[in-house]
Amino acid sequence: MVMEEETVRVRTPRGGEVLGNVIEVLGSSRFRVDCSDGKERICRVPGRSKRKMYVKIGDVILVEPWSIEGDRKGDIVWRYRPAQVSWLSKKGFLN
Repeated sequence: MVMEEETVRVRTPRGGEVLGNVIEVLGSSRFRVDCSDGKERICRVPGRSKRKMYVKIGDVILVEPWSIEGDRKGDIVWRYRPAQVSWLSKKGFLN
């Protein structure tokens, strides 16, 4: 019996997107996120993703900073699963 290695497809940050870690739930689809660029942002789940994405404290997410007030606010674009988080850390995306 040969163990096959599972293929993991991961969405990596593109353009101005940054990785982040959810540190607090603020309510109304808003979260306080510690981003990989050293900034703390208040991020929201956009309406198109609200019913599909369940975010909780400790999740690793992909954040797209807003064009206005981008240092303080952003949108949550993607939530990573545990297998994807381990792949990101192996490849050096996570600190």
